[in-house]
Amino acid sequence: MVIPVHDVNPVRRTPWVTYALIAANFLVFLYTPGLAGSVAGDSSVSQLCHLQAFLDHYAAVPQELIHHQMPRLVPTGEVGVGANGAGCLVAPPDYDKSPALSVFTAMFLHGGWLHLLGNMLFLLIFGNNVEDRMGHIRFTLFYVVCGYAASYGFALLNADSGDPLIGASGAIAGVLGAYLVLYPKARVWVLVPFLVFLPLRLPAWMVLGFWFVLQAIYSSGEGVSTAGTVAYAAHVVGFLVGMVLAWPLKAGTPPPPEPRGLLFGRRARPRHTW
Repeated sequence: MVIPVHDVNPVRRTPWVTYALIAANFLVFLYTPGLAGSVAGDSSVSQLCHLQAFLDHYAAVPQELIHHQMPRLVPTGEVGVGANGAGCLVAPPDYDKSPALSVFTAMFLHGGWLHLLGNMLFLLIFGNNVEDRMGHIRFTLFYVVCGYAASYGFALLNADSGDPLIGASGAIAGVLGAYLVLYPKARVWVLVPFLVFLPLRLPAWMVLGFWFVLQAIYSSGEGVSTAGTVAYAAHVVGFLVGMVLAWPLKAGTPPPPEPRGLLFGRRARPRHTW
């Protein structure tokens, strides 16, 4: 998997919504109970129980979205000791959960630092140009719609799953799909793991197209030992929805500037003026 670090595609206005989304995701992560020890990997049973209770309350769950089947027992966040050792106590929920609203709250939840940082890196690099093209309000609505479409699309394919669905990946996948439609020829600096991280400047259609193909392959269960921990199907749905929603804007989108000294394609050789 290539790692994008920068795109050669300046914006005309400050992407305040993109910055606000990144800040909100970081703030929610820092205040998510049970993740204090996630950096060092020393989470205790108590932290894990608090995290599980929090996710059951605010994460989207496919069977709740499709069947509106709320669990009779949920983790309370407290730790109990039984015959098999310490574990999380469960009890009837003392709150009313809205499945539709949980899709929105789940878009700001992440399971660890790598999950958060990876999502925010993609949002920072590609979100600013999509926001610049759509405008602040339309981009906000676009982001939310892609997130909802990705979550419900995944839920339809996994209607009986009781595993919580969290992360901004579905909405960000929509941003990537829109970027591919609007700026396919924009150049993106990426790091390619080949013995060492090799920096290359590649066209966006190659970087994002490769990313989408990987998600589609992984969503089918190919190439991964288990697809249960990552909602690859949500990425695919979000990406396709983002492409469709951005398509009407394609005709009026000015092309990105052509950088000098390209490292890919026919213009890879340096130009000389005689």
